[in-house]
Amino acid sequence: MAERKITALRQQKRNQERVNVYLDGEFAFGLPLESAIGLRVGQTLSDAEIAALQDQDQFVRLRSQAERYLSYRPRSTAELRRHLLRKGHDEAQVERVIAYLTERSLLDDYAFARYWVEQRVTFKPRSQMALRQELYARGVDAAAIDAALEGVDEAAAAHDAAGKQAWKWQGLPYDEFRAKLGAYLQRRGFSYEIIRTELEQAWAEYGSGDEAT
Repeated sequence: MAERKITALRQQKRNQERVNVYLDGEFAFGLPLESAIGLRVGQTLSDAEIAALQDQDQFVRLRSQAERYLSYRPRSTAELRRHLLRKGHDEAQVERVIAYLTERSLLDDYAFARYWVEQRVTFKPRSQMALRQELYARGVDAAAIDAALEGVDEAAAAHDAAGKQAWKWQGLPYDEFRAKLGAYLQRRGFSYEIIRTELEQAWAEYGSGDEAT
């Protein structure tokens, strides 16, 4: 097996986090600084060692891409996997990156599910059934979903949801007010009983007081 000698290691001008590796006087490949830190001029590398360094370079590039994707908002493991595979990355490398991020708690479906539910409860209240469907569509398993939904008060969520919309329809006739608000709450997955109770409360607060006879 032929070996090649490192003749230069030069930090890239445009990206200080990468190093150009020269073998036998010629540019061979670039590496992330963390992978090049153990190399030295005069060191010889076998074909297998070169391949391992290049494989590590691919891993670091993919890891950086995954971390950027996660920086916009938390993601489920399935979301990240789908995103990276759609980009055409090697499946084995994708799973390696997922394992790396999971081990460091940078990817955590339980934390993601809690985040998702908290955001919905705060800004877009909906039923537990609707939340469960949303999380399931994002590849979150049942155990993580159950843990995130524990303690969610559907009646309170329905009241918050109604309050965010009912004021827009104040002044409408009774039947139209109830039809609009009822449809809105139904789209968010609330049960008939909860909707009926909330419609009565909302009409008392926002309605004109003239019910249909």
